[in-house]
Amino acid sequence: MNSPHTLDVQGLRVTLPGTARPVLDGVDLHVGAGETVALVGESGSGKTLTSRSALNLLPPGADVQGAVLVGGQDVLTMNPDRLRALRTGTAAMIFQDPRTALNPLRRIGDFLTESVTLTGSTGRAQATARATELLRAVGLDASALRQYPGQVSGGMLQRVMIAAALMGDPALLLADEPTTALDVTTQAEVIALLAELRERFGTGLLFVTHDLDLAAAVSDRVYVMYAGRIVESGPAATLFAAPRHPYTAALLASTPRWEAPQGRLAAIEGQPPDLRQELHGCPFSARCPLATELCETRAPEPRPAPGLPLHQAACHHTDRLEGSRVDA
Repeated sequence: MNSPHTLDVQGLRVTLPGTARPVLDGVDLHVGAGETVALVGESGSGKTLTSRSALNLLPPGADVQGAVLVGGQDVLTMNPDRLRALRTGTAAMIFQDPRTALNPLRRIGDFLTESVTLTGSTGRAQATARATELLRAVGLDASALRQYPGQVSGGMLQRVMIAAALMGDPALLLADEPTTALDVTTQAEVIALLAELRERFGTGLLFVTHDLDLAAAVSDRVYVMYAGRIVESGPAATLFAAPRHPYTAALLASTPRWEAPQGRLAAIEGQPPDLRQELHGCPFSARCPLATELCETRAPEPRPAPGLPLHQAACHHTDRLEGSRVDA
């Protein structure tokens, strides 16, 4: 099974024990070499689980269907040795909270070099030289190698995580909310750094975020996720300028903006569907102002937006949103 993409997720369906419906329900997405793709949506929509599937980091007991191809190879069927090689070379992940990813009792240098030295393909001296080079690339110096995680700031730790992810020269980089809990200045520095490193190493980047403005600024294409499904996808410029799904439009309307009129910020009424209850029809229908009886009984399939073949939306009423940004 081959794929021209760095990451190609095909019909991914993940069901966990105790749930009445899949946590991920038929997810399709792809990331090309040197491309930045954003995956956006509310908390609990399935973004992190989708990104972790690229490393087969799925919860115990998960029932998985579909395929997740990294470099043309399905990670869901890999044996432990091949999977270990993938995680230390082909693909890497920047986890959401760097302080939970690093052992506070071990020096940063040990953390950076461990993954490549354990494989036996790289000696200690070579790994240390590589770690020093990457620390400089992310704006830190070699002194960080001797420090412990508790001795550096959150922004510096996030830079360490980026350096660690690049130790194996990955073709695919998975960034799960890499700017969460960072101040605005540090966020901007991290984003600029990721863009620079993507250009330098030609890495495909899947950028997971709930910040739509950030997604618009950094991505080539965007996937919008709701209740474990991709509800809209397309080039970032057209998707944010004229959303074709009511959920995307509602997210944009609820985003604070300097130019927005004064008054209460728009909010999406209701709550995402409970995993303990089966879904019938469109998962967004209970919160959607455009919902009809058709939406409540039949789940919409993704289809091209009128006049935009690269832009798809899973909505029965796509035409009612054409040209609109905040009609939600």
